[in-house]
This record gives sequence, C-alpha cells and structure tokens, in this order.
Amino acid sequence: MSFPQWRIAPAELFALGPVVPVIVIDDLADALPMAQALLAANVRLLEVTLRTPVALEAIALLSDALPDAVVGAGTVTTPEQLAQVQAAGAQFAISPGITEPLLAAGAAGDIALIPGVATISELMLARSHGYTHLKFFPAEAAGGVRMLQAIAGPFPDITFCPTGGIHAGNYRDYLALPNVACVGGSWILPRAAIAAKDWAAVTAAATNP
Repeated sequence: MSFPQWRIAPAELFALGPVVPVIVIDDLADALPMAQALLAANVRLLEVTLRTPVALEAIALLSDALPDAVVGAGTVTTPEQLAQVQAAGAQFAISPGITEPLLAAGAAGDIALIPGVATISELMLARSHGYTHLKFFPAEAAGGVRMLQAIAGPFPDITFCPTGGIHAGNYRDYLALPNVACVGGSWILPRAAIAAKDWAAVTAAATNP
C-alpha cells in the first residue's frame, strides 16, 4: 500500500534494484562522482543517510544533477527531518525506526516513507497506519533470515528491505525470501575506494556485489 499523493509508490522503489546503497557522504565533493559510479553499475536508487553535516546539501545536489537517479534520504527520524529532505528534493525517505508523529507525517507528506521495524509489535503499528513496505533493521541483530521467515506466515502482505549486517556473503539469502524485495547495505561502497577517489572500483563493487 502507498498513499495517493506520494510521487513514487514503495513497490516501485523496491523494484528498482536488489541492493540499495547506504550512502554516507563526509565530503560533499565526493557526492556526484560517487553517485555517477553507482549509476554506471545500473544502481539508480540512492539512499543518502542523514549522518553527516553535508547530507542535505548532497541530496539537493544529486537530485538536481542526476535526473536518471532516484535520490532519497536515510536515517530520517523526525517529522522535521522528513520535511527537510523533501524540501531538498528527496524522492523517498527511510527511517531506522518508527514513532507515531513520524508515521503521521509520512502519511501526510508528498514522498514515500519506508519506516523501520525490528519487532512484530512495531510491524503491526506501522501496518495500522497504512504502511506495508518496511525496512527491517537491524536485520542480522534482530533475527535475520529466520525472523523474516517467521514473519511471512502471519503477515503475507508486508514487504521488506532488510538493512544492517548485510554483506556480500549473506545478501542472497535475504533476497531469496518471498517477503524481501531488496536489501540495503554499504558493502558496495568500499571505504578504501572512496578514500582513494577510485570511482571505477566503486562501479566494479556495485556491479558484482
């Protein structure tokens, strides 16, 4: 389910690719070449996390410069942040958790909100507000593949993007689950490659995750 005013439905977002890069931008100068390196690997869905002081600037820059990319924000935890990322040009927002005010703001906003859950009770709260596409975080610490398998029975209408502890060695296990459409992770953005400004290495990592 999505809300009618959202520009892009969550199902469309989740279908854009199997791996959503969790992007942390410390240096604004890295934003564009990093994103272009991901686009070269056919990774179009870009989640820029609000973990650094330049995150909002990076979202605005990428949203303006890369019409082929679908740029959104991660680590959105308050209604105020949701408003800020929407104003910056984000096309979606992802939260690590849920609060009643954030769920209400997402339902009233113009961009898709993907709330984060780690428990059945949180899932039920999100669903009661109309959300059926959720982030499962922190995936490995919260039960991983076995937890998602258990959830699938009583909640067949919920689709997940697990994030947290997912890497090249286990992401296919998650993608094999019927209630998982994509996964989020940072392993396709090697820190050493970014530090060296080796954007070809980023493209290679994202092409063969």
